Amino acid sequence: MLRRRFLRLSLALVAAGWLAGCTSPQTLQLDPKHSAAVPVAGNGQAVSVIAADGRDGEVIGTRTGSAMSTATITVHAHELMPKLQREAERAVQEMGFTPTTQRAEGRPHLTLTLDHLGYERGKSRPVIGESRLEAVLVAEATNGGTTYTGTYTSRRTQSYAVRPDQESNTRMVNDLLVDGLNRAFRDPELGRVLAR
Repeated sequence: MLRRRFLRLSLALVAAGWLAGCTSPQTLQLDPKHSAAVPVAGNGQAVSVIAADGRDGEVIGTRTGSAMSTATITVHAHELMPKLQREAERAVQEMGFTPTTQRAEGRPHLTLTLDHLGYERGKSRPVIGESRLEAVLVAEATNGGTTYTGTYTSRRTQSYAVRPDQESNTRMVNDLLVDGLNRAFRDPELGRVLAR
């Protein structure tokens, strides 16, 4: 009798812990690093580089898929943008330019904007759930009177039997941004405009 009561209590605690885990908010600390080779176009010219946050807000979605849910997933701009700035500068350097954060008249410049970062719940099947992630990066290269704007969208759909924890979500969103950075910096037109 006592054993059965203990077992029931244990199961109730496990279930409560699982439900609490599903409804608790997550703050993702991302560190995306581009990994693709970039086309070399520069000869050491200085290029002003700025990374900007163009999102409507820092909450990228909820773990339950409901807009009213308290199980929010947040990516703070003050943590992510310095890392995107670092990657934009690193890519510009790999393109053969000298990156700087100072703007100067007549100097070519590149602005990398995180336009959208979203996390939604996809179609659910019995026992299997689905997360849909999307990132949109916009790179704008300007040199003299020429401006080139590239939009790079990365999407990922992840099926799961157990809803992803914070570590899994961090990894998925980080990989999504890495893909977006790779798409952007592989674009040869960015380097061509900056080198004019």
